[in-house]
Amino acid sequence: MSTAPLVIVRRRFGETARRDAWWVQPLVVFLGLSTFVVYATWAAFQGDHYAFGPYLSPFYSPEIFGSSPHSWFGLQPAWWPGPLPFSPALLILPIPGLFRVTCYYYRGAYYKAFWSDPPSCTVGEPRNTYWGENSFPLILQNVHRYMLFISLFVLIILAFDAWKAMWFADAATGRVVFGVGVGTLVLAVNVVLLSGYLFGCHSMRHVVGGWTDQLSRAPLGLSTYNCVSCLNRRHMVWAWTSLFSVGFADLYVRMCSMGVWSDVRIF
Repeated sequence: MSTAPLVIVRRRFGETARRDAWWVQPLVVFLGLSTFVVYATWAAFQGDHYAFGPYLSPFYSPEIFGSSPHSWFGLQPAWWPGPLPFSPALLILPIPGLFRVTCYYYRGAYYKAFWSDPPSCTVGEPRNTYWGENSFPLILQNVHRYMLFISLFVLIILAFDAWKAMWFADAATGRVVFGVGVGTLVLAVNVVLLSGYLFGCHSMRHVVGGWTDQLSRAPLGLSTYNCVSCLNRRHMVWAWTSLFSVGFADLYVRMCSMGVWSDVRIF
């Protein structure tokens, strides 16, 4: 039997036979993630206007040290490095930040949008070798499964913050009364979207279903696995909507604290 050698022609960077606007998606991802990173970094270093009444920005929660009434342990600690500006967000924001950076969906998204690795399917990329994620620094992506558990704790705190956002101090009597404002809904919706994103995580599927070889013999494990899989099917949607909601929640609290926006009490 005769054989013919297979010649693989490597595409030049950006070269493709595709006729569709393949560059739109990576461009939108680049602009969206860049906008969020710039805003989140700016907001984290402000160290002010992150609380308004019962509302606390999710960028700063839990507030371990800080100047607002939500602080767990009081003001700036003595051990904080002098040259570094103090902000309560710098103690917390790296946790959800690392969870998102190492997320399986976000990896594929920013590999394309920021590194052109590749820019899109069947489009030439600028590198000639592939090392995968088994060497430094990409091997650090494996911390995702550990950040999941820490982020679960943060999510519980955010849910408690949404509950506290339903209790307002009465200016006339000084009593704390139940109520719902626009900010209450903003924080509550943020918790719902973050829950859909976190509980639909690929690593969460492994946690609830990876402990047994045959799920059919573990009814509870099968049910939780199917539940996580249902959320996981829309993981990209949860990822983007929760990214927008957490950024908007910080913006809303910040604008109310600065007096730019007025929080409307629904009841």
